[in-house]
Amino acid sequence: MTLQEPQDVTLVEMDETSFRGYTDHLVHDYAADKVKAGVWSAEEAEDRAAREVEGLLPEGTLTRDHYLYSVRDESVPAEVGILWISPRNSGTGCTLWIYDVIVHEGFRRRGYASRILHLVEDKARELGSAKVELHVFGHNHGARALYEKLGYTPTSIVMAKLVGD
Repeated sequence: MTLQEPQDVTLVEMDETSFRGYTDHLVHDYAADKVKAGVWSAEEAEDRAAREVEGLLPEGTLTRDHYLYSVRDESVPAEVGILWISPRNSGTGCTLWIYDVIVHEGFRRRGYASRILHLVEDKARELGSAKVELHVFGHNHGARALYEKLGYTPTSIVMAKLVGD
């Protein structure tokens, strides 16, 4: 049996209150992923993550060319997820970059992530982008499997091996 994507999903511009709550979680989760990936130390991770987020979104939801959305399903009275995207010039044309896509815990494994990614493709076409790109941490096997299932292919892979004592 194939899981059906929810059909009444919409992207609603994120308000400032939601943005503040989102960035608090974003900084924490991004820092944890960087530590888990072995590229930042635990001591520096939160500060580095906060600086990166502030650098990318210096004016919050009003930052030019950055789109932050609450993901809504008309049949559910709560936000089901979050999406952050931005068009970029990749050197080979305009690309829509996915900075973050989240499906909140209680709504996972119901087809929301696939639906959100299809909405991203629609937004890419609307903004004149021929391609959608994203970064996924190597340890995020579930997300990698979803992206591959939806037709995303690796474009660059960084690999590491610990050789310490």
